[in-house]
Amino acid sequence: DLGMATANSLAAVEAGARQIECTINGLGERAGNTALEEVVMALRVRNDLMPFQTGIDTRKLMNISRRVATVSGFPVQFNKAIVGKNAFAHESGIHQDGMLKNAETFEIMRPEDVGLSGTSLPLGKHSGRAALRAKLEDLGFEVGDNQLRDVFVRFKELADRKKEVYDDDVVALMRASDDPEIERIKVKSLRVQCGTEGPQQADLVMEIDGVKSSSTQTGDGPVDATFNAVKALFPHEARLQLYQVHAVTEGTDAQATVSVRMEEDGRIVTGESADTDTVVASAKAYVHALNRLLVRREKSGKDTPEINYKDHS
Repeated sequence: DLGMATANSLAAVEAGARQIECTINGLGERAGNTALEEVVMALRVRNDLMPFQTGIDTRKLMNISRRVATVSGFPVQFNKAIVGKNAFAHESGIHQDGMLKNAETFEIMRPEDVGLSGTSLPLGKHSGRAALRAKLEDLGFEVGDNQLRDVFVRFKELADRKKEVYDDDVVALMRASDDPEIERIKVKSLRVQCGTEGPQQADLVMEIDGVKSSSTQTGDGPVDATFNAVKALFPHEARLQLYQVHAVTEGTDAQATVSVRMEEDGRIVTGESADTDTVVASAKAYVHALNRLLVRREKSGKDTPEINYKDHS
């Protein structure tokens, strides 16, 4: 509860303990859980004081951290040790000068040690498939030809909208494609009306089991109106537990990553999507969660209710 989990764990190792109960990103049932990446890298960096081995491939720490963040719907805070976005960032002049002269001035470990690329060179709309594959490999992703084709199509779409596509943008694209589940529900088009003059309205077209249908709904803001439109086209009793938005990169053209967590009859599912349009990302994340819910229903043997595919507009 006092944020001393890593210190306590290292003290226990020093006192003779040879097993530590850890979690990824420090997530757990309440608070005070030891972050695996902190303990592992502390033992590695200060092996002179604690000469113990864990046998863990530290180069996979960043990738597993991102995967857990995606599945749980809880993004890693920027200033989180080891796996945070700012852990290896140096903005101030003094820091940058020190890094140029000797990286060990401010970094007691290399970014490559935890699975980060040593550089963060942006890609652009003229970048090819080979450059994208090389970037993915640098970021710790292993992709087959089919997955690369899928990611490359969405990468080109994003590059047309953004001047530069950074590492975090590529990671967000991979998160969206790293789900082998079948998409029974798809967002085909979305148009929203919002602002100080109400009502806020969403015009949504979805494809459900190959059948297109549309709905126009209002709500308390564009996201609420969009979610109402989804529910009108695909009625369900799932309760929204979490709706979370964070920017992937800086700037007004940054991708927004939206995380959604829903619960139905004790089954909890999460959905995530990224887009330069926050409302579009919200709709796709909501639908992503519903697709996962359908899979959970099928696995539990519960029949999916029949859907009325009429036009709700």
